[in-house]
Amino acid sequence: MTSNKDSENGSSAEPDTGEVLGAGAGNTTEKDPDDWVTGDEPMTGAQRSYLDTLARDAGETITADLTKAEASEHIERLRKATNKE
Repeated sequence: MTSNKDSENGSSAEPDTGEVLGAGAGNTTEKDPDDWVTGDEPMTGAQRSYLDTLARDAGETITADLTKAEASEHIERLRKATNKE
């Protein structure tokens, strides 16, 4: 039976793709909204509701025809402005 391990250093013989899993991978749960595949779709109901609450708390009005990415950016900004981080 053959192994995919390199006998000298125990690393995989697979080519390095630059991807990392596990420790050291950085924060993979937060992605830039501009990079979202669905970022140009209309905001979700949950985003709309939360954004409405945050905007009221901050005394702001925000247009209701936002994309998912735009809503996320406003939510992040308003969370900081209202100290709800």
